[in-house]
Amino acid sequence: MESIFITSLRTFISFSILLLLTRILGKKQLNHVTVFTYITGIALGNIAGDMVVHKDIKITDGIIGLTLWSLLTLIIEYISLKSVKVRTILDGEPSIIIKQGKIHVDAMRSNKLNMDDLMMLMRLKDVFSIKEVEYAILEPNGQLSILKKEEYESVIKKDTHISTKRRPYLPTELVVDGKIIKKNLKELNINEDWLLEELKMKGHPHLSKIFYAELQPDGSIHVD
Repeated sequence: MESIFITSLRTFISFSILLLLTRILGKKQLNHVTVFTYITGIALGNIAGDMVVHKDIKITDGIIGLTLWSLLTLIIEYISLKSVKVRTILDGEPSIIIKQGKIHVDAMRSNKLNMDDLMMLMRLKDVFSIKEVEYAILEPNGQLSILKKEEYESVIKKDTHISTKRRPYLPTELVVDGKIIKKNLKELNINEDWLLEELKMKGHPHLSKIFYAELQPDGSIHVD
């Protein structure tokens, strides 16, 4: 019983500290933007996991390890913001794999990329033929950015001279589980009375019965 309690306590402490440090490190860390942030994320997870599983590791040692690793990450990230050279060493540089429709074999070889890998990355971008591609750039995070040849690009409203106008609003949730999201109302400069009146006009007088309501770009409200 004591063992279960100790394991539960160590798990709770590890989880809480890892969550806190992850938030401090920021969204770039969460998204694994680069190889460096990816490795850092794995290392932090391993340290936190070891704190739970290996009882011979003191909790204080685990906390110190997590904190120092996070601090070093923040320092390196700060230096990389100030230095292009450091940023290049940590993150690497984009590689042009296809240039003006021609495959660069040397670039593929240096990035350990074969044709099967290239075709898979292209298909993930909804491109199924090399002939459609003007430029393909392998980003530092392993993703492939593609610029299609003009004849294969999708038509947009500007091409067809269809008139456009700016959207006054970004689709935003106003009601979730019968409760008004007051923070969003404040950001949108919308008052509660207006919202309730709009909902009544749509045949929804009882707020508690609304699962979800969303403000649309044109100012109207979608209700579920």
